[in-house]
Amino acid sequence: MGKKTETKKVEIKWLNQPEGHNFSAALSYLSLIYDEKTAANYVKSLEKAMLAEFQAKDIFRASTLPLLGISNIHVKRDIQKIQLAEKLSPLLLVRDSNNGKVIIADGYHRLCAIYSYDEDVIVPCLIA
Repeated sequence: MGKKTETKKVEIKWLNQPEGHNFSAALSYLSLIYDEKTAANYVKSLEKAMLAEFQAKDIFRASTLPLLGISNIHVKRDIQKIQLAEKLSPLLLVRDSNNGKVIIADGYHRLCAIYSYDEDVIVPCLIA
């Protein structure tokens, strides 16, 4: 019989608002998908948005992105932050209604790190 491994529940701590560099990272990413004006308008909407909460697994399903493994250097860094009880920045999401999905404008690596602990964890987000 296989050995049953127990995973220790870790409390993931969150900042109340994203850090300033998260918005510039979102603008950089969104500028690859949209023209500059549209990308800037999404970031302005994100800056004004109220915090929402979604389960990690639902964000992944809505984004249609693959889960990055824990060997990814950025995911490893965010796992270390979780283990050290450092606060993570909320995710920045954009609803892409034309394609029926959510774009993770900032926070993809954080989401992958979080998912490695618990797919049901509630993740604070700003969504435009």
